[in-house]
Amino acid sequence: MKNEPASDMQFFVLVAKHGSLAAAARAIDLTPPAATKRLATLESRLGVRLVNRTTRTLSLTSEGETYLQHASRILAEIKEMEDAVSQGRSAPRGLLRVNATLGFGRTTIAPLVSTFTARYPEVEIQMEVTDRPVDLVESGFDLAIRFGALPDKRLNARKIMSNRRFLCASPGYLERHGVPKSLADLANHRCIIHRQNDDAYGIWRFMHQDHTEIVKVHGALSSNDGDIVLGWALDGHGILIRSEWDLAKYLDSGRLKIVLPEFDLPAADLFVYYPSKRNQTIRARAFIDFLVEHFRGPQDSQNGGGKRRERKGK
Repeated sequence: MKNEPASDMQFFVLVAKHGSLAAAARAIDLTPPAATKRLATLESRLGVRLVNRTTRTLSLTSEGETYLQHASRILAEIKEMEDAVSQGRSAPRGLLRVNATLGFGRTTIAPLVSTFTARYPEVEIQMEVTDRPVDLVESGFDLAIRFGALPDKRLNARKIMSNRRFLCASPGYLERHGVPKSLADLANHRCIIHRQNDDAYGIWRFMHQDHTEIVKVHGALSSNDGDIVLGWALDGHGILIRSEWDLAKYLDSGRLKIVLPEFDLPAADLFVYYPSKRNQTIRARAFIDFLVEHFRGPQDSQNGGGKRRERKGK
């Protein structure tokens, strides 16, 4: 870590966040003994003990809690000041921490990060992919890219792509088991279940003529990985719910077909979430605008293509 006036505060905030000197040391490329010495030097300068340490655990003293509270506030104010000063710069710069979903983050967002970095070489991006939404405020991410709405009302959001969801199955499965004519028919079909976060298992919700219909489905196959369940549907093992982003090429090629298109499913629109618009950095705004610019074309074509597929499904 650089020798800056705020470096001791940054170091201690990292220690408190990780709950471990060794983990904090790894985060800033220090050896564990060097991190221990640095904490001891900070405590000696302040004349108080900031943490209680045992061989396995680390906890903050009351003085440590006070130091952490003020250090977090001061560092946030320093960041806000630097961002305000740099607003006039023509090129974004500095660190941007991005969170995204596992599969989509790996296959789609990561290549876009590569392109964005080539355009703005002064921006340093730390990207992390997770299967579940993260707490942006607690984890320190600048933004997250997620399908669907997040429950945290503290966040702001910008939609970057519309993305409807459909029931689909392979032609081979439909030939063997028949095409469902109503939601009630799903009870007699093999349904492939994609387990996501805390959603109720095997409960599918539809909108039809301004009211909600709930269907309990059953099937021999389920997974928490979207690519896995999609592969099973392509192999003819059952009916699946998937978004048009994932389905487009398979619908166009005929490997999958939409069933019951008159029943709407909750959308899986793509959003960028961020903690505060007022304190948003120029690099975060540039990255969000870059994403919107990239997805604007696919969004328009997918909306049109989705309508065509809906008519064909009928």
